[in-house]
Amino acid sequence: MILKKQIPEDFYKLFRTRNMDAYMMFLAAIYEENSELYTALGLTLEEGQAIITETMSRGQIDWQEDEESQEEETQDTDMETDAVYPGTPSAILRRLIRWGWLRSDYDEKLNTYILSFPEYSQMYVELFEKLQKEDETGERESILAIYSALFTYHSDKEKNSEILKSALRTSKNLEQLLSNMQNGMRTYFEELSQSKNFMEIQQVLVDEINNNDSKRYAILTTTDSFYRYKEAVKELISQILNDNEKRKIQIIEQLNEAAPDSMAKFRLEQSLNYYEEATIMVYRIEREFDMIERKYNRLIEQKAVFARRALARIRFIFQEGAHDEDNIPKLLRIMDASEDKEQILDELSSHIRLSAPYKVYDDDSMYTIREESDSQFNPLTTAEQDQHREDEITDFVPKPLYTKRQLHAFRDRNMKDGAFVTTKETVSSIEDLEKMMFLWQEITENQSDEEVVNLGGEFTSPDGYTFSELTIRNMHPETEA
Repeated sequence: MILKKQIPEDFYKLFRTRNMDAYMMFLAAIYEENSELYTALGLTLEEGQAIITETMSRGQIDWQEDEESQEEETQDTDMETDAVYPGTPSAILRRLIRWGWLRSDYDEKLNTYILSFPEYSQMYVELFEKLQKEDETGERESILAIYSALFTYHSDKEKNSEILKSALRTSKNLEQLLSNMQNGMRTYFEELSQSKNFMEIQQVLVDEINNNDSKRYAILTTTDSFYRYKEAVKELISQILNDNEKRKIQIIEQLNEAAPDSMAKFRLEQSLNYYEEATIMVYRIEREFDMIERKYNRLIEQKAVFARRALARIRFIFQEGAHDEDNIPKLLRIMDASEDKEQILDELSSHIRLSAPYKVYDDDSMYTIREESDSQFNPLTTAEQDQHREDEITDFVPKPLYTKRQLHAFRDRNMKDGAFVTTKETVSSIEDLEKMMFLWQEITENQSDEEVVNLGGEFTSPDGYTFSELTIRNMHPETEA
């Protein structure tokens, strides 16, 4: 009978409740406990309730009110008084029985009800167990398993074809595993591109490292390295094909000598067909193995590209800032609401050294029509062009920022006992800082044996400038021109 026809109508109510995950955990725990040796006779209702209680405590499950389940409990007049509340273990267990996930049968020997799982329910519960646990099937889907199967077939005298079928299934599973890994990488690429700050990128990287695909990838690149068994697998495939070909030649020679319609000829024909099928299967394994190699190399490339994109995304966020870190609009709104807006703008313009005075645009300024006449074309004469060209050339000649007189005045102002000494009051503006740098550069370039230049700790001026302590001894002033 088709199992789908045995499923009751209320069976799928579990997937429509708010506590779907909790129901899955309860069913998986009861199913696991029911498979233990000491429960050969089955679990009782009391034991099932105890398992649900323990699972709720261990998983810290917060039961949510469900209107549909609550209506069912109130309509059930046979319900015990302690099981009216939908969140009690007894109510949960009765609900699973009523929906058809569990079956309750009376045992005359034990004089109690025994829990069991219908066949259709077992398929779902086994799936729930796989979803709640880490996938451990990666050990079977490995290069080592393919190599072991081929080596066993090569060493087997009877040449059992089931070994080759197992190797072929493992090859297909491993190929599918690599395809799933590639699809999973595409998902992480999309999440990485949508990350707006460093914490989101870090979370994507942590999730990618800790997922099952990355763990399998680590196995494939370490203990189950593809390139460790690559040549050995190809060599085994070549040896198996050569041995089968030699064996087929021997069988064909024996067929030519065998009597027609004899039992010996029939057995030889069966053996020949067997080796031909084995050869075809080995060729399929070889083709699958070549596909595995291409997907394996492609996966390695994707991992490298993913790492480079993550690094590029991190650099971009560090340079440009996070998407939600732009506080300029907030600053403008605060300034606009302040009564001291004009004073704030004046102080701001003095600190950032604007090349032109700021101008607050109003509603009329954006639509003002400029009263300008069309510019007329006035060709320049040759003499004017030459003069204009000379002016342009002189614009590129570098001019000194400060004269020697200004530098010497700054030096004399900070002389103490015949030595140039900087203090906290030495630098009061950016010009003083530049003069000190020029003076230090001039002394170090033309330093004599008598002059001694020392650098000390750092000073911070009252205006906020930070500079090093500079002392120049035996400094002889030059003749000012």
